[in-house]
Amino acid sequence: MKQRDIYLLNPKELSPEVIAVAFARTSRSPESFREIAAELTDEKSAEFHEKWVVGYGHASVAEHAVLHLAIENVSRLAVESIESNRLASYTEKSTRYQIFDRDAFYTPEAIANSRHAALYSDTVHLLFDTYFDSISPVRDVIRRKYPRKETESEMAYERRTRSKWIDNCRFLLPSATLANVGMTANARTLEHAIVKMLSHPLTEVREIGAEVKRVSQSEVPTLVKYAESSAFVANVAKRIHDLGPKIHGLTASKSDHQAVLLIDYDPDAMERVAAACLYGLSQNDYDRTLEHVRALPAEEQAAIIAAALSDRGDFDIPPRELEHTTCTFDCVMDQGAYFDVKRHRIMSQTPQPLGVDLGYAIPKAMVEAGFGDRYQHAMEAASAVYHTLATVSPHEAAYVIPNGFNRRVLLTMNLRELFHFCELRGGPNGHFSYRRIAVRLYEIARQIYPAFAPFMRCDKYPAADEIEREFFEQV
Repeated sequence: MKQRDIYLLNPKELSPEVIAVAFARTSRSPESFREIAAELTDEKSAEFHEKWVVGYGHASVAEHAVLHLAIENVSRLAVESIESNRLASYTEKSTRYQIFDRDAFYTPEAIANSRHAALYSDTVHLLFDTYFDSISPVRDVIRRKYPRKETESEMAYERRTRSKWIDNCRFLLPSATLANVGMTANARTLEHAIVKMLSHPLTEVREIGAEVKRVSQSEVPTLVKYAESSAFVANVAKRIHDLGPKIHGLTASKSDHQAVLLIDYDPDAMERVAAACLYGLSQNDYDRTLEHVRALPAEEQAAIIAAALSDRGDFDIPPRELEHTTCTFDCVMDQGAYFDVKRHRIMSQTPQPLGVDLGYAIPKAMVEAGFGDRYQHAMEAASAVYHTLATVSPHEAAYVIPNGFNRRVLLTMNLRELFHFCELRGGPNGHFSYRRIAVRLYEIARQIYPAFAPFMRCDKYPAADEIEREFFEQV
């Protein structure tokens, strides 16, 4: 009997393309991974990928080639596009823990070459100057609200309160602000990401896509070399936009908006999830199992749900059976909140373009610091300049929009993701902007999913209305 053997293929010795081939060839070779890898060269690996990945479409092979990309000094508007790829991993420069540089912002070429170049630069600097000037008075407000403990050192106190005042000041940061993001992705995902970037309406994102492709080809020369701009991806929004008003009569609306509006959910969620739990333990088909569950009294159905979710440890996630039911919400949140919400890529998200028509949030600490008027002046100036820039370049105009402006996004998620989102984003360590969204989702879940809500670990969170009253002058 052969002995179990578990080991790493050393990326210092083997290129990502060679590792991908070594894993791929095990389906047809009796040799060990070490033996397969020892026979390979970069040239042989390239030939393999050309034949099987490119020629025959066995793209899953490319998933074994993993790259770690450091992407620096790109706008936060571009970061949004980079991070829209579901199967990659990202870590970005945080607006909650760092203070950003006044002159570190992106100016799109279309605006730089227009007669509004100075207006754009002056407005971005106005936002940054207001941001920096707000720090000291807002910090004083936070320190009064959260006084230092007797046994707490100044360093520990600064760590505890720093994010609280930065949380308020960050509403002023424009989307043009430069940031860094680390991206880890396999070559299959990376190829898809490059296609999306090369097909993006923003010039900056297309340039980033070209650079990502160039850098990636130094490690995976074959697996991403055919990634090109896609006419389908580039034009799909335009095709729908051109038809939408004619078919639906849609016009822009500035009506009152709710933070979270329930659009759709499964009223049979308890039965479906309970049936899925039983299905995995039997040999019956799902229809028969569901029929059996529906014949049970409600308390017995609830008992199945309780058995699946009880005794969950602090780091245990709910079982996958909760993924067999979904719900959809129409949400309005400030751009800063959306920047964190977008990281939940298991859910399906359709954001509307970043604009100014839904108004902006006003943090209460900004008003309490005596900075409310300056804050609103800067936000109104950005709004006016956005409309001016939109006449030159509608997409690039969004660079001037600060974090505080509201944005609408459609979220569809399974019940397991709803658990995760509400528990994580509703917690006391989160930013109050997305906390109010997460808690409102939980409050809706209590009504539509009464059998599941007791297991969501959100019952001790303050109500969404309380969060809004405590942290917002206006949302």
